[in-house]
This record gives sequence, C-alpha cells and structure tokens, in this order.
Amino acid sequence: MGCANRIGKYQLTGMIGEGTFAKVKLAVDTTNGQNVAIKIIDKQMVMESNLKYQVQREIRTMTLLHHPNIVRIHEVIGSKTKIYIVMEYVPGGQLSNKLSYVKKLNEQEARKLFQQLIDAIDYCHARGVYHRDLKPENLLLDGKGNLKVSDFGLSALRKPGDMLTTACGSPCYVAPELLANKRYDGAAADVWSCGVILFQLLAGRLPFEDCNLLVLYKKISGAEYTFPPWFTRGQRKLIFRMLDPHAKRRIRIPEIIEDPWFQTDYVPSCGYICDEKIYLDDDNTAFDSVEKNDAETKIAKSSSFINAFQLIAMSHDLSGLFEEKDDEKKKTRLGSKHTVKETIKKIEAAAMGVRLSVVRTNNFKMKIHPTQKMTRCSRSYYDLSAEVIEVAPTNCVVEISKSAGELTIYKEA
Repeated sequence: MGCANRIGKYQLTGMIGEGTFAKVKLAVDTTNGQNVAIKIIDKQMVMESNLKYQVQREIRTMTLLHHPNIVRIHEVIGSKTKIYIVMEYVPGGQLSNKLSYVKKLNEQEARKLFQQLIDAIDYCHARGVYHRDLKPENLLLDGKGNLKVSDFGLSALRKPGDMLTTACGSPCYVAPELLANKRYDGAAADVWSCGVILFQLLAGRLPFEDCNLLVLYKKISGAEYTFPPWFTRGQRKLIFRMLDPHAKRRIRIPEIIEDPWFQTDYVPSCGYICDEKIYLDDDNTAFDSVEKNDAETKIAKSSSFINAFQLIAMSHDLSGLFEEKDDEKKKTRLGSKHTVKETIKKIEAAAMGVRLSVVRTNNFKMKIHPTQKMTRCSRSYYDLSAEVIEVAPTNCVVEISKSAGELTIYKEA
C-alpha cells in the first residue's frame, strides 16, 4: 500500500475530518495532480460495531449515482486493516459549517441550494435510492457554492413503491412515520427531511427542537412548529406541505418542482453518463478475513441488533404519543444485562420452574405455553411469545406478548 503518507497513486496532504470509525484526508492523485478526498475506514472497528453492510451499502450506492449535485466516487482500495474510499474533493466543506456562522441564508441562495438538493434527491429516487439521513452535515459545498449530497451509509436501495422498515436518521430531521416504528415510504421520508432543511436555511433555526427526546418526537409527530414572521406566503405554503405529518398527504418531489416559489430562477441539474471507470477492490473478501480471524475472540453480532430509534419506539412512554393503546396487543418489556444466549437460557430456566414449555421459533424468538394442555373451554389457557433483542453485546430487551388465549390470565401471568 506504500508508506504512511501515500495510498497507491494518492499522496496524502492533510486532514479534512475525523469520526468514530473513519478519517477523511485530503490527497493528490500523482498521475494528474487532481485533489481527492479519501475516507479511511478501520475494518476492525467496523466489524466490532456490526457496520460491515452499512459500509458496503455506501460504496455500492455511490457507484450507481452520477449527478453534479452528488459527491462522486473514484475508486475503492482495500488492505488487511483499512478500506480507502477515494472520492471527489469538495472544498467548501459542510453546509452546517456555513450555517454556524451565517445563521440564515437570503432567499435567493437558500432557494438555489434547495433546488439542487431536490434535483439530486429526485435523481436518487428515480434509481431506487433513498438517502434517509439528509441534514446539513451531509450536504457539502463546492468552490462555487454548489451543493453536493454525501454520506449514503444509511441509504436504502428499493424498487419505487416498496416500503422500508429500518428506522434511522438524525432526530431533528427524521419523519414522524419512522418514529412510529412502522413500514414507511422512503421517498416521503426524504421529502420531510428536505422540508426541515429548507426551513433551517430560511429561518436560521430548526423547526423542531428540544433537549428532551420525548418532547422533540411529540413535536415532530404533530408537526408542531411556528414560522418566523419574515417567511413569505410561498415559502410557508411549500414548507407546510413538505412537513405534513401524514406521509400519504405529503407533497411529492414532482409537485415540489412545479411549485411557483421553487420555479423562480430554476436551472435544472441532471444526471449524466459517467465515462470514468470506478475501481473496486473486493471488500467482501477483506471483511471475511477479519471475521474469520476474530470469530472465536469477539462476541457474536446478532441480526436482532437494534438502533436508538427502534429502542426509543419500544418505550412505553413514547409509544403512546403515536398510536392508540390496544390491550389485546399489549407487550411487556424487560431489561437484561446479559448476552442474547445467556438471556434465552435464563428464560428457559425460569419457564421450567413454573411448569411452562419453551419452543424456539428462531434464534431470538420463542413460544411459551403450559406444559400440560388445557381443555378448549378452560379460561386458564394462554400462550406467550417472547423475543430477545440485542441493544449492546451484554444488554438485551426481552419483549413478551400474548399470542393466544384469554387476556385476563395473560395480565396475571
């Protein structure tokens, strides 16, 4: 791979940014003198955090997208310990940095950036790509002040119309339907985030803010926000339709593009055919080698791992904000400071102690019922379902619900 200051044909020249799992460095392509940004990802940390597929998804998604308002990927290089994603260098930095010192933009500049954002997201949606983490930190500015969408690590690739299930994104920008822990339309969710961004560009603040997450999510679910007095009628009308809490009623991108306020000074930016060949090392093979070496020393990652949004949505306190309580579907949730395997063994042992039988339905779900079968007319007949959900390697949530039988007995159980 070369010395520490060189990656293949790229000479490293400085640091752009640093996160938990990756660093982004400025480099020069020694064959043509072109500046590039190289995202350097630590494979070991990615594997330990169960983020392998997120990294692979980001790489594969970015190779599909060729648009002037989307950060371009040039090459992916793999080593034993690192993945290097060589990308277009965008010198203006994050839009969030600009907003930190100018606060709000004038209408002309805000509209131009919003138009470019909508063009880029429309292009993504036409190709079945839904970003799901749109926010100023993931929007970059080039040397001419043009917008570039970046960071597709949480994106989803689906056929248009397919519903998504994974709740993800950043709290202040996430659509209310994601908080309800239900299936949702990725295109409508992206439109909501774009509406929050437009409000922020024009107002100098977010529409939904609160240090208490429960209060914040209640505001989002009810679309509780107020316009600053300087907002024009056209701005208010468009944002109001984008921040409709009912996803099916929310304005769609074709309608946004036809909006009179949006159309002012609008110069469409379109995708293009990329002649540049993108070189991709086999990151699957590299990841597999890490997995094999660490299989016996690391705690196994389960497919039941949940993110913060799903955990919050499971909270009794929060669930009541979004839907009616239904006793017939009531669930009891318990915490466990053990691994998934240890927790399941404890459930099985506890069930045996009270003459209950446990039948596994998969690695994380089980059915629990009395050892002796009751008669059909018996009110004491009931079956329980239990699911063990990993929150962290040694912390789980056990979700117990009635799957059959009489409700009163379930409440007493």
